[in-house]
Amino acid sequence: MYDWEDKPDLNITPLVDIMLVLLAILMVTTPAMVYQEKIVLPDGSKSSIVKKIPELEIRISKDRKVYIKKDMFLLKEFADNFILIKSKYNLKSIVYIKADESLKYKDVMQVLKSVKEAGFTKVSLETNG
Repeated sequence: MYDWEDKPDLNITPLVDIMLVLLAILMVTTPAMVYQEKIVLPDGSKSSIVKKIPELEIRISKDRKVYIKKDMFLLKEFADNFILIKSKYNLKSIVYIKADESLKYKDVMQVLKSVKEAGFTKVSLETNG
């Protein structure tokens, strides 16, 4: 006679085994698949030569003297003199300001402000660190 109160046991072990095998196959084959797409890049123009904009370096020494190439200015006179000589330089050039670490913050910012007011837009403070 059959006992109606017995519940059948589900055996999911084969299902889990199959799923693990499929997962292992997927993990092994996925990195091996390579997708290639053709990309056509433009040739560009070979006739024009790009001119490099010269850089301008301004150095401030610890005795509060400002050097631009071979020119030397006192810090308090730099703002007026720089406006007078700015026509020698391209306004699009990158200006690097190097200052001695013993200088006060306001001295360096005074030079930075003078350079910005002269019309230079690409100004950077350079450090050794």
